[in-house]
Amino acid sequence: MNRPVISHVLIYPFHAFEVRAAFVIFALFCAIFGAVLAMDLFHAGATMEFDRDFLLALREPHDLSDPRGDTWLEELGRDFTALGGVPVLTLFTLAVVGFLAFTHHKTLAMIFFVGTLVALLLSFGLKEVLDRARPDLVPHKTQVHTASFPSGHSMHAAATYLTLGGFLARFQQRRRLRIFVMAVAGIITLLVGLSRVYLGVHWPTDVLGGWAMGSACALITLILARTLIAPASVAKEAFVDEAV
Repeated sequence: MNRPVISHVLIYPFHAFEVRAAFVIFALFCAIFGAVLAMDLFHAGATMEFDRDFLLALREPHDLSDPRGDTWLEELGRDFTALGGVPVLTLFTLAVVGFLAFTHHKTLAMIFFVGTLVALLLSFGLKEVLDRARPDLVPHKTQVHTASFPSGHSMHAAATYLTLGGFLARFQQRRRLRIFVMAVAGIITLLVGLSRVYLGVHWPTDVLGGWAMGSACALITLILARTLIAPASVAKEAFVDEAV
């Protein structure tokens, strides 16, 4: 294989809409997370101040045990947080893997399974190593059993939903549908992370870190999918028309 072909194979994944969309989401999460972390460079303890202020802003000032909003909003928060829980995402992952396998996309099925599993294991590993304490400013509105950083719900949700969104976008020929699919995946990821802070079980920086690392896992998985599946036919395959 000559050098131009090798270069084409390496660059090819970045022509894909889903890879570029995942990169934009990843870059956005990293930028926000980096900006918050950089606050400590100018003012010691600024990150903790940000965490405290954001967390308390979501609670009633006269009763910190009560999240802002009516009781239905609190129930909604629990419903959203469940979308990033291990049981739900495990069932969801197995369903997607089974569907891909039965529709003759076994390579995609394996890549999806491995990618989400790595994200899950990485989040648990980081929790054990960093061992950050959970917020103690407000009562928790749901049960927790692990350390705080990173938010496993946020990280695993980002890795799972953004990867699936990328896979679905890959098979859509209309640009507006690809944008819609990736937008839905991003919104679900955002709602899961915000619900963790709303329920008082994570600091905002836990969620930002989870989003950044989870979207990184999704981006790597999507690049891997394009790299492993496309190179054999990259010279013959034309890029999908991106006209609206």
